[in-house]
Amino acid sequence: MGKRNEEVHVDQDTLLEQALDALDEKRGSTREKALSVIIETFNSSVQHQFVEKKFATLLHSCLASIKKGSKKASAKEIALASHAIGLLAITVGCGDNAREIFEESVNTLDEYLTSKSDATKIPPFLECLAIITFVGGNDEEETQRSMDILWRVIHPKLGSNVIAAKPSAPLITAVVSAWSFLLSTLNELKLNSKFWQNSISYLSSLLDKEDRSVRIAAGEALALIFDIGSIEKFSAASKSTDDMTQEESKVQESYIHLQGLKGKVKNQVENLSVEAGGKGSAKKDLNAQRNLFRDILDYLEYGASPEISMKIGGDSLQTSSWSQMIQLNYLKHFLGGGFIKHMQENEFLHDVFNFTPKRRYLSGDEPRMSSGEKRMFKSPNSVQNKARTQLLNKQRLLSEGRNLGHYAANAGDD
Repeated sequence: MGKRNEEVHVDQDTLLEQALDALDEKRGSTREKALSVIIETFNSSVQHQFVEKKFATLLHSCLASIKKGSKKASAKEIALASHAIGLLAITVGCGDNAREIFEESVNTLDEYLTSKSDATKIPPFLECLAIITFVGGNDEEETQRSMDILWRVIHPKLGSNVIAAKPSAPLITAVVSAWSFLLSTLNELKLNSKFWQNSISYLSSLLDKEDRSVRIAAGEALALIFDIGSIEKFSAASKSTDDMTQEESKVQESYIHLQGLKGKVKNQVENLSVEAGGKGSAKKDLNAQRNLFRDILDYLEYGASPEISMKIGGDSLQTSSWSQMIQLNYLKHFLGGGFIKHMQENEFLHDVFNFTPKRRYLSGDEPRMSSGEKRMFKSPNSVQNKARTQLLNKQRLLSEGRNLGHYAANAGDD
């Protein structure tokens, strides 16, 4: 069996080498086909050995496809290249390579999102930006910057030229989902700021939209905000309103405003949890909406977080917080058919979800590591071990439940 595995590995390496060479071809359709092969192979197994050898070449070839822009690269090629960069980040996990992906790609993605008026080309960039920040972003400031880039796509500031036209429902869904995915990783957010009050108001308005996917994305974002956010309250028991300082008065006003917003959201959530099927309404989508909004209502009324149990081969993956649920759903969506394989074999995802596949080594066919990988894992002071520790600190995905990661307190006032 070991020999057969080696043969498959050699075949995949050869296939990837050929695809990588083909990314230099002039014909666009050849490059598209090569990117499709790379994505399919990265989905079917975790390509640590190939990445160890060809990481930089693959990253810069994909970035070249994006930088060629609409003149030389088709929308399809750009979308495939963006997806390949995201897959590369998930494959390398935390460490210097993920850092390089983030630093080399973030400005290119930002420029493209800022300059393009064709909204149909944007979603792959949103996903790529979210994934590379999740894996390679070092601190809250960097994550917040990526969140701001995402937010501007549907919420342009001061007449910027991001998208002149009204954003479509699929674009709003893509932005809010990616934004929530990054929000799930950050530190405590102070909801009293104007930024958070405006964000909650905007997301609340999305709950009234006709498109169900928009309502679901907005509902998840609101549940997450209320779960990890704190509302500062001034205790006025011993003071009359006249005796409050200006700062205390502002806190009290924002507290009252936020309670009003939360009450409005709760009413919207209650209605959506029992919504009757409309004309042409897909039953599956309607049930998904009802179930989600029942979970949100349970959270708003009783503080109960959603619990998910998912089968991964013969193992069970458990999540018990809004943050974990949002991260799991986003990564599952991004990886598609490769999700199960990556959950079984990818150390980075094991760390993110505190998941250890029990059946992984029962056959005695322990996965081989390259000498470089062995060094990285064996040394307690290695980059890999430090990176994994940093990830665990950053993601704070504690097995007993509540995720401590929240958005920056200084999210910034409008």
